[in-house]
Amino acid sequence: MAGTGTDDLIIELLLARGMVTQQQVNQARDMASVDGSPLLDAIEQMKFVSEEDVLLILGAEYGMDIFDFTDYQIPPEVIAAVPTEIARRYQLIPVMKREGTLTVAMSDPTDLDALDAVRYILKCDIEGVVASRRQIQHALGYYYGDVEESVESFLEDMTEGTLDISEVATTDVTTDTAADEDDDAPIIRLVSLLILEAFRTRASDIHLEPLEKRFRVRYRIDGVLHEIPDSPPKYLQNNIISRLKLMADMDLSEHRIPQDGRIRIPALGRELDLRVSDIPTTHGESIVMRILDKSSVMLGISELGFFQDDQATIMRIISLPDGIFLVTGPTGSGKTTSLYSFLHTLNQPTRKIITAEDPVEYELSGINQVQINPEIKFTFASALRSMLRQAPNIIMVGEIRDVETGEIAINAALTGHLVFSTLHTNDAPSAITRLMDMGIKPFLVASAVRAIMAQRLVRRICKKCPVPTKPTAEELDFLGLTEDYFAEAKLMRGAGCSECSKGYKGRMGIYEIFILDDSIQGLIYQKADAGVIRVRARELGMRTLREDGLRKAANAITTLEEVIRLTVGDEEEVADVAQTIE
Repeated sequence: MAGTGTDDLIIELLLARGMVTQQQVNQARDMASVDGSPLLDAIEQMKFVSEEDVLLILGAEYGMDIFDFTDYQIPPEVIAAVPTEIARRYQLIPVMKREGTLTVAMSDPTDLDALDAVRYILKCDIEGVVASRRQIQHALGYYYGDVEESVESFLEDMTEGTLDISEVATTDVTTDTAADEDDDAPIIRLVSLLILEAFRTRASDIHLEPLEKRFRVRYRIDGVLHEIPDSPPKYLQNNIISRLKLMADMDLSEHRIPQDGRIRIPALGRELDLRVSDIPTTHGESIVMRILDKSSVMLGISELGFFQDDQATIMRIISLPDGIFLVTGPTGSGKTTSLYSFLHTLNQPTRKIITAEDPVEYELSGINQVQINPEIKFTFASALRSMLRQAPNIIMVGEIRDVETGEIAINAALTGHLVFSTLHTNDAPSAITRLMDMGIKPFLVASAVRAIMAQRLVRRICKKCPVPTKPTAEELDFLGLTEDYFAEAKLMRGAGCSECSKGYKGRMGIYEIFILDDSIQGLIYQKADAGVIRVRARELGMRTLREDGLRKAANAITTLEEVIRLTVGDEEEVADVAQTIE
């Protein structure tokens, strides 16, 4: 009846008190080896000792009273003193509270760490009493709710009006023990449904966040987080997190440091690939799963959201024989998708393409992809240096993070290679000063960089429920425009339907394409700041992110609200631009 960690101690106490003989212990051991039960359970099943005998020994050994739940009703205020997740985590039940001391019943009195932890968490004096494991489990279900029943109830609520849970394949194909798992187990089915529902709603990320009094699940859909209507109850938090850590091949016993893993599960006739990040927080472990959908990065350039003139410009840039083409923007702005699209377009049997990535999220057929590993000092710089010995035509470096990587990339561009890479800057011209701030010499930047593209992702108007709209006074004031600017525009918004998320479905890019010419190179030699370079780029015809967004809003592709949300840092006066809305 006690935990397996105390079984040996209890058996020693039984032998010392003459309550069992060594022969009886050996007989029980033979029985336990046959049916796989714990030795102490086998001794009790063979009637050598009773459960009450064991409780008396434990109580006497550790100076604890014996508690019997029979005919005893615990007051609600006492149950409320210990949160559900604490009671379940430490397998104990509060039974009474007197003069500031809380008495808790437990089946394993050797677990002094549990008493210390509860004492620290609840900030009160704790006194332990011993009860049978069977009674503890029954009381947990009675006073705190049965886990299995709760999961089944949650599953019924969640699947109402959505996909049938039977469509989910719950086998974890990344582990050898998957075949032995019970696919009907409620927690397994619950976790599988959370993943499948995220995929069904086109979510890119699943966020499982332990808060103080609840366990929140949110999906990132078209770049915006949405909390699911009925998140799982708080006391299922540890069960769900443990299941996901098992699927991601993480260390289940480690709760103090961040961990990363990967999950691959078959569902709906295809294999879902998820990158999993686990990090300890104040109220438990937080998990974020990125759904890696290969189809989302195998887009043609025409599917990225370019107008025809910008698409023609991009095709000219990526057709250059050498030089550096940089894509800039914050995390989550679609830089990887754009780069993969360019490589997909250029991927021909006559070209050798090598990439250095951290991590390699998507495997591209016909392209040599290299995984960076800083732990063994295999950095972007060292990978790039080795890649050049492979005689490639085209190189992609995941990110230029330091002067060493930047100088090697520039040398590669100057020796006849076409190099793609990314930087984290707010706009395209700022990438020039960012490279020089790293320590790269201006003449190298001017000689090697051919073009820079900044981008953001805006949500598309749902094609099933578009309705005409007009700019609000607040939008016009924020943009610094008048209604006349949109006189010929076809402004629309999504009314909201069963096919979309609040009037939006899918995302597309807005772009700022900056091509360096002789005059820009001259400014770089002079170490001009980003503002001066930006002014000259605008004079040469560079369209800003906001201007590109306004073109797309005017053509009923996105909304002014989205353009403002994603270009809030763009301080250009769009009203002065002599740009005819197409």
